[in-house]
Amino acid sequence: MSNDTTGAVTGAAGSSGANVWPTFRYRDAKAAIAFLQNAFGFEIAAEYTSAGYPQHVDHAELRWPGGGGVMLGSARDDGGVMTKTGIATGSVYIATDQVEELYRRAIKAGATEVMGLNEQDYGSKDFSVQDPEGVLWNFGTYRGADPE
Repeated sequence: MSNDTTGAVTGAAGSSGANVWPTFRYRDAKAAIAFLQNAFGFEIAAEYTSAGYPQHVDHAELRWPGGGGVMLGSARDDGGVMTKTGIATGSVYIATDQVEELYRRAIKAGATEVMGLNEQDYGSKDFSVQDPEGVLWNFGTYRGADPE
């Protein structure tokens, strides 16, 4: 995936079909993108940077191979929603069948273990780790309640 410092869109075209997009701001968005790729297998679908500031990520979209994704950008003091609320970190849960493989991959990539591999009473196998900027990433086999 190339990076275009003119502000043009780079990456995949089209819609993922996902309707829920967790969003994050990182002090070092470039490092966060690399971490999310290495630790969890996210793929860059789009990345916007500012002309003259190639390290500043205005907006990035990372796709999860199993569907959906996250959006992120560089932290900034611009009076936007995340600045006004003081949100610095968050938490996201991703359903997957590859829990053990992802756990090993995340730890190897430098994620901080919060909860190791665990069997829940309701049947899910899961784990929780933090990325280098403190965002909590939870992975498990639980895919939500069956629709009635």
